[in-house]
Amino acid sequence: QVQLHESGPGLVKPSQTLSLTCTVSRGSITTIFYYWAWIRQPPGEGLEWMGAISYGGSSYYSPSLKSRTSISRDTSKNQFTLQLSSVTPEDTAVYYCAAADLGRGTLVDVQPLYDYWGQGTQVTVSP
Repeated sequence: QVQLHESGPGLVKPSQTLSLTCTVSRGSITTIFYYWAWIRQPPGEGLEWMGAISYGGSSYYSPSLKSRTSISRDTSKNQFTLQLSSVTPEDTAVYYCAAADLGRGTLVDVQPLYDYWGQGTQVTVSP
């Protein structure tokens, strides 16, 4: 069973870039039809799909975050990375990486379809 683990700083200052890494084990990020996503949950709110990268390296982003978000991967390390620029306190959340077999990827932004999740990491944006 695929395992995912998020890592990165827990505190980021406003206007800086948030950078998180997801390390994948018991599976490969190049496995055909698998999609690797970042999902977050602000305090007191629901889950928000931020974006994903496919087994082939194609990236997909939430329209509301697209201008500030970049997702990339390092196949040699079996990792994928989230960068969120120009953060504000509203970006404070628990950030999760997740994975799913989504076939051709037409439902890549449907958060409930992701069935492998990391444990989540708290990121606070504060001066």
